[in-house]
Amino acid sequence: MLSIRDLRVDYDEFCAVHDLSLEVGPGEVCGLIGPNGAGKTTTMRTILGLIEPTYGEVKILGTSIHEDHELVGRAVGFMPDFPPVYDDLKVWEFLDLFAASYRIPRSRRAAIVDRHLEMVGLTEKRDAGVTGLSRGMRQRMMLAKTLIPDPAVLLLDEPASGVDPQGRIDLKNILKQVSAEGKAVLISSHILAEMNEFCTSVAIMERGRLVVAGRLDEVNRRIMGDTSLSVEVLAGVNDFLRIVAEDEHASPVEPRAGNVYEFRFRGGAEEAGDLLAKLVGGGVRVASFSRRKDNLEELFLKVGAKELS
Repeated sequence: MLSIRDLRVDYDEFCAVHDLSLEVGPGEVCGLIGPNGAGKTTTMRTILGLIEPTYGEVKILGTSIHEDHELVGRAVGFMPDFPPVYDDLKVWEFLDLFAASYRIPRSRRAAIVDRHLEMVGLTEKRDAGVTGLSRGMRQRMMLAKTLIPDPAVLLLDEPASGVDPQGRIDLKNILKQVSAEGKAVLISSHILAEMNEFCTSVAIMERGRLVVAGRLDEVNRRIMGDTSLSVEVLAGVNDFLRIVAEDEHASPVEPRAGNVYEFRFRGGAEEAGDLLAKLVGGGVRVASFSRRKDNLEELFLKVGAKELS
């Protein structure tokens, strides 16, 4: 869907993107993360054809954007961090204007506008003026605008910025939906805890270079070296701590809220099953025993990036 090969972008004597190669396939939601100045925005603008690369190639749906200059407009939806809006329009008029620019027939536009307003949770604001919307609501409106032409590839720059908790839940659900439809999504955000919920893969940039990329579980296993187990103990805490301390695969235990304990675990599924059997056999009452979801923030810090964008 989206393919970047050996991409380099120079600004005079400064190299903003250095030999970057990245693939985002159908149904994939890739988190592009890195510190300030890592080259994330430059990469997105180059994909859109707004910046001419020094060398390298960007392909959308297997075709180079330099061979087909209209390809980006047809196949890519872009939502910038601070999108411009027309303050003198109502919300539905704003979306209708863009639907018309996408050459959607007038007879279909009202239904399409209403469907996308519902999708982003803005139905009640249909007749409100754009100028009166909060930043979060403007973000929702711009996401609806971006989705109207049904793009195959989505580029989202800080889509959750300024969005309230319900809006973030809606965003998560929308990304799950477009992923299920087979779209490729490249999303840049500094809110790593939320990216953890959105992403199936990750690409970490630093100083213009791609440090690591791949499916989230694979990258986490390669970089972190092991997994993390979370255990909720109802009774027998001392026995639990002793048994875990004796296990050769387990790292020191860290207590969490609500009788939950976490620790790094170097074993696989079979070894984890053996540990659970030992706990139960040792009289420990276990309410839950699970692998904690890969943490993007821990992974981000592990590969050396220090300053969140």
